[in-house]
Amino acid sequence: MILVVVGLHSQGFERLVKKMDEIAAMINDEVIIQLGHTKYTPKYAKNFRFTDDKGVEELCKKADIVVTHGGAGSIMKALMYKKQVIAVPRLSKYGEHINDHQLDIVDFFSKSGLLTAVYNINELEKNIRLNKSDTAKRKPYYSYESKKRRLMSFLRLYLHNLEKERHRARKMANTPLGE
Repeated sequence: MILVVVGLHSQGFERLVKKMDEIAAMINDEVIIQLGHTKYTPKYAKNFRFTDDKGVEELCKKADIVVTHGGAGSIMKALMYKKQVIAVPRLSKYGEHINDHQLDIVDFFSKSGLLTAVYNINELEKNIRLNKSDTAKRKPYYSYESKKRRLMSFLRLYLHNLEKERHRARKMANTPLGE
């Protein structure tokens, strides 16, 4: 079973949901998609809008592959359950998020060897097929103690920089012209 997770963000993720629905029509696997705020309704994949943490965890435990947006929480949950993870970051140019911070998150996890990053949605099916055939080779997340520490350091640094940027923007907004 392939679980698709788009998270709780208020903007939809039509690009991922539509592509996964197309893929669901072509493969011999059950596909279940969490739609979130996505307006598109799949024709071939089972789907739901939202569920509680227990519901997501149960689906995650049953999945062979988790295809997720670039949210750190969704990625870490799938890795915690030792799943093959394919991450497609939401991009601001498609109206999927307010900025492109998910690129940084997906890059980090990908460079750490913990997931497969897909930046071109047209390569998603190929990556699903590759991950399906590679399930025995990928090491589970919990064995990467040093990588977990690096990830936490990265996330702390990333959040710190966001706060600095927000503070600088507020300061600039409150500075009268000419000063």
